[in-house]
Amino acid sequence: MPKTLFPNADPETRARLEQDPTVKLFNSHDWSSSSLGPIPGWSESLKGAVRTMIVASTPMVMLVGEEGNLLYNDAYARFAGNRHPHIFGMPALEAWPEIADFNRQNIARGLNGESWDFRNQELVLNRHGQMESGWMDLHYSPIVGDDGRSMGTLCIVHEITDRVLTEQALARSEERLSLALNGTTLVGTWDWNVTENIVTSDDRFAAMYNLDPLQAGLGVPIEQFLSAIHPDDLARVQQQIETALADGSALNSEYRLVARDGAVRWVMASGRPRMDGEGRAVRFPGVVVDITEQRVIAEALAKSELQFRTLADTMPQMVWSTLPDGYHDYYNARWYEFTGVPAGSTDGAGWNNMFHPDDQERAWAAWRLSLETGEPYQIEYRLRHHSGQYRWTLGRALPIRDAEGQIVRWIGTCTDIHETRLAAEERELVAQELSHRIKNIFAVLTGIIGLSARNRPEAKDFADQLRKRIYALGEAHDFVRPHSHFSAPQSGQGLISAFLARLMRPYNDVSGEVDRVRFLGEDFAIDDAAATPLALLFHELATNAAKYGALSRPEGRVEVTGESRGDQYQIVWREIGGPEVVEPGELAGFGTRLVGMSVEGQMRGTLSRAWNAGGLEVTILVPKDALARSSRLQSVATH
Repeated sequence: MPKTLFPNADPETRARLEQDPTVKLFNSHDWSSSSLGPIPGWSESLKGAVRTMIVASTPMVMLVGEEGNLLYNDAYARFAGNRHPHIFGMPALEAWPEIADFNRQNIARGLNGESWDFRNQELVLNRHGQMESGWMDLHYSPIVGDDGRSMGTLCIVHEITDRVLTEQALARSEERLSLALNGTTLVGTWDWNVTENIVTSDDRFAAMYNLDPLQAGLGVPIEQFLSAIHPDDLARVQQQIETALADGSALNSEYRLVARDGAVRWVMASGRPRMDGEGRAVRFPGVVVDITEQRVIAEALAKSELQFRTLADTMPQMVWSTLPDGYHDYYNARWYEFTGVPAGSTDGAGWNNMFHPDDQERAWAAWRLSLETGEPYQIEYRLRHHSGQYRWTLGRALPIRDAEGQIVRWIGTCTDIHETRLAAEERELVAQELSHRIKNIFAVLTGIIGLSARNRPEAKDFADQLRKRIYALGEAHDFVRPHSHFSAPQSGQGLISAFLARLMRPYNDVSGEVDRVRFLGEDFAIDDAAATPLALLFHELATNAAKYGALSRPEGRVEVTGESRGDQYQIVWREIGGPEVVEPGELAGFGTRLVGMSVEGQMRGTLSRAWNAGGLEVTILVPKDALARSSRLQSVATH
């Protein structure tokens, strides 16, 4: 007897039926090893039920006999996933061990002849290589045999997992929306039944539109809501609503609401109508957000921006600003008047093209350093004028920081200093010429003294001392003469240490590698008024040291120490490694008087000498305002 569910079918019909893979599986399965036995031994009731099941498009499965052997159709095979075809014909408890208890009860109820349903039944199954939840609607019916007794149960499976997951996601979304709305008094929701002209809303929306929350919850005509809109905005809002209703477009409108106490608040309403099949609006849900605070801030910001632009445009300087990363996004009117470029053409990095080619890299380097360190930006460069020539400009910028110290913007200016720069260059030329002539006068004086000394041998020593003093004055003049930024001395110039090093060059060794006169301690800046008496002082001390003191011996040296003492500055001249000195009986020479006039007369200081065993030590104490004009001016301003 053939092992087929359709033994009387002709070959053509059988071939068509066996295109169903599950039908083919029924025919090829070894039923002799199961409790059901071969298909020909099945009852006609069972075979009839199976034939009905396998041609159905809905997933169906039979749990037959005491073991609940699984017989199912192709739709259920797809439901079983990776478990098919292994579980075909197996006892249900072995086929689905993860739900064995669930199936055990179903087998018993089916054999007992019961019918029952499970709605939204969650089952955790391993259908695709891992355990996962699935939701089904399950309908169980008994399979009744020829004797009227149940042979098992037929289960119709409607998987609703996608629907359940969608509903859960929607519920979570609605919950989050509800929490968000309940957490603020600034957002309200409405739903307008356009067909019946009934608007229902939540409590927040009703409060904004001066309505009783209970009435608004039950629904009121839209005209009651529109009555709260500011009269100057009402016509515009009505037109926007009509446009949205006509074409189904979104509504996004900002307008004012007038409260019962007369207070005015700004809101933003957003929504989109729902259209029927004929293109008519039937529902119009949406939300409204109170934006009064944002409007106030925006208006204040706009006012501040207007004031800034007005102020910036009235300034004689070119004003610009950048983002924290240095992106230029604003220039005032003076910039465009000076450069003549179209508005916006120098935004971003376009500003660099306005510099003279020789200044571009230097300007970029200074700007990058300021962006990296936050230090103020200051540089002089040549900027292209609208006439086509390059003019010297002073560029400055300062960072604007927030409460946490983070840079939020850079504000900068460009000042035209072209005429000032040219005038400074002219003054520099005059100063250099004047300095050159003064040095020539010193040279002429030195020459006259030398010629005069030739005819008066007895005056040679005096002449030598006089020439050296004039040399010291010349060095002092050259050191502190006025400088522009073009001829500004290198770092260290203008300080006592550098001044002393220049004056003492003749007393160092021939190689220049050893400084026999060294400066130690705290340095101080001096000007031309203090340079002359200091030059004569240091020259006289060095001359005496070369004749009688430490500098008269190769190993001898001098240490000059500076120290700030309140509003006074102390200089100590200490000779080391020279011959033993003793205090002379009387100090009445010209050199002594010259030192006294320099310190006590011109600098208003005091001078004391100590003849120590190691060498002479001279201590000079002078007011700081006698050493530099800036100190004197500061002192006058203070008093």
